[in-house]
Amino acid sequence: MNDTIKVLSGSAHPILSKQIVDYLGIPLAAANLETFPDGETAVQIKENIRGTDVYIVQPTCPPANQNLMELLIMVDAVRRASAQRITAVLPFYGYARQDRKDKPRVPITAKLVANLLVAAGVNRVLTMDLHAGQIQGFFDIPVDHLYASPVLIKEIRERGLDDVVVVSPDVGGIKLSHAYAKALSAPLAIVAKNRISADEVEALSIIGDVKGRNVLLMDDLTESAGTLTAAAALLEQHGAQRIYAGVSHAVLSDRGRERLANSPIIEVFATNSVPQAYGPKVTTLSVAPLLADAIHRIHSDESITSLFDIRA
Repeated sequence: MNDTIKVLSGSAHPILSKQIVDYLGIPLAAANLETFPDGETAVQIKENIRGTDVYIVQPTCPPANQNLMELLIMVDAVRRASAQRITAVLPFYGYARQDRKDKPRVPITAKLVANLLVAAGVNRVLTMDLHAGQIQGFFDIPVDHLYASPVLIKEIRERGLDDVVVVSPDVGGIKLSHAYAKALSAPLAIVAKNRISADEVEALSIIGDVKGRNVLLMDDLTESAGTLTAAAALLEQHGAQRIYAGVSHAVLSDRGRERLANSPIIEVFATNSVPQAYGPKVTTLSVAPLLADAIHRIHSDESITSLFDIRA
């Protein structure tokens, strides 16, 4: 496999990239990434990749625009170096929330990013827990959509939490929360919210019974932690006993960390899909083995269906 597969790392999350190649038992492919004084990105691949299967690991997390542009430039460099196949490995797919026109005269940026990746020369995309599953349909190339659930559920089960209710912090997260509730054989509750601004949320009411029970809030993405902390405060008012949260992508800002630290949430389980997934009360779980297994199976033309199993 050493001769036919190459894994390149962008500058967004080199720690995760190193964990992936360590799990695969191969070195990272050598590349120089530099920034000119005017802010332009320069890339040079430092080894022969002609005819190889190339995987570029680059979550488009903050700074999203910089990391996305760097990924596109790396793809162009690899394509011009005659790689046989180029797979963009995006543990976190930025711009995924802008997946529809919900107001007049707004873009569908999730589709724009898909178009840019294909135009740059990407042949395949490997990603995890998209904000909306239908984003896969924005691509006319294969998309392998993994779930973080095997990693998160394993950690939750090891904690031995009993009498748990899985709670969706908003209506949009019902499908995700239901999958976790089913895997944990737990009931489901829902928090109805009202978004005041981009980082201000008001939790209005709860559908379901949480009084005297342990609660697990599940969400795919948190940045300012407004949705999670508002939901946690309302759950506490309704008699929830111990409140935990599970998040696929903890793209935490300083304000988000501050809110979590001052919230009733005891612990947040988050993956390391982005380097921002740290802070008080945050337990970071590695998805490197999951991504490495997917890369190995894709390279070997094996099925990765078992990696999609949210009940794992």
